[in-house]
Amino acid sequence: MSLARYACDPARSRGRRHPEEAAPTRTEYQRDRDRIVHSTAFRRLVYKTQVFLNHEGDLFRTRLTHSLEVAQLGRSIARALELNEDLVEAIALAHDLGHTPFGHAGQDALNDCMSDHGGFEHNLQSLRVVDELEERYPHFNGLNLTFETREGVLKHCSRANAQRIELAEPGGVARRFLDRTQPGLEAQLCNLADEIAYNAHDIDDGVRSGLITLEQLEGVALFEEHYFSTLREFPQLQGRRVLYESIRRMLSAQVYDVIDATRTAIAAAAPATPDDARRCAPIVKFSEAMASGSAGLKAFLLHNLYRHPQVLATTGQAKDVVRELFGAYVQQPAQMPPDFAARPNVPRAVADYIAGMTDRFAAREHERLTGRRLLA
Repeated sequence: MSLARYACDPARSRGRRHPEEAAPTRTEYQRDRDRIVHSTAFRRLVYKTQVFLNHEGDLFRTRLTHSLEVAQLGRSIARALELNEDLVEAIALAHDLGHTPFGHAGQDALNDCMSDHGGFEHNLQSLRVVDELEERYPHFNGLNLTFETREGVLKHCSRANAQRIELAEPGGVARRFLDRTQPGLEAQLCNLADEIAYNAHDIDDGVRSGLITLEQLEGVALFEEHYFSTLREFPQLQGRRVLYESIRRMLSAQVYDVIDATRTAIAAAAPATPDDARRCAPIVKFSEAMASGSAGLKAFLLHNLYRHPQVLATTGQAKDVVRELFGAYVQQPAQMPPDFAARPNVPRAVADYIAGMTDRFAAREHERLTGRRLLA
């Protein structure tokens, strides 16, 4: 694998929080990826909501399939830009490990519950999972990932949380939120691959669910262009093949746009090292035209899918499940497993426990503790 001078080189990694001997057959970032794939939190993603709750259909995306799609898109773009594919894959596979059950509805509910206890944010929780909550190794908590992977996992962070992390890890993964610098290019790429992936698969899942239609999507510039080009080339095409081909073309256009726009930005900034790239304005980007098209698609999905009355009704029930679980565990910590119940910070222990649940386990636990079934 040929790496550009501004790509993260595993041989020059800033290392792990707990020093370890190098693996004989794998680079540091390959090792990170493998640890993530074998983690308990990664396996749970298969039963965690993306948009539609897990019980609503077998073919809708979950957090696991979303993460795999982000990794595939990220690797393809990284190869063209001579960035580190293994690092991109590791970040992509880990970026949602801290997500609650029931998607953003679960996160919002848990954040409300934790408002007097430091709040809850899934990016911060993803870092907490890989740093502390996974229990696999005899000498340390967490997965002991490299700085570069952890940097990418912490996509967002409030200043207050950054200051707290900085106290425990001076000059570490939270420093950039205080210095207002950027993460490495591989992390920047994962952020954009995440956006490309969920825009595309939420169109697919939205149409599959019947909540949005192809006729509605004809008014969305980014999709419309590729939909009508498909029909011009294949006028006989019908059904889901039209949708799939339109999405495929839209994905390809976004990928090639990112590659071209990023190459232009790299040429202008001329970073000689990964740290040079961190000190520049964001380099991995869409062109202005594609950024506008992507924003238009996101706005459409927000108003027509994520805020659809049917979605809101189900997510409202999901929020109730999370809130009532939180209240029950805070009042009776012994209802949690002993290692959670014994922690001195009860609210944070409850948040960690709930955040680690799958959709179906959270629904079962809620029914066990309250006697009510909110989600069929």
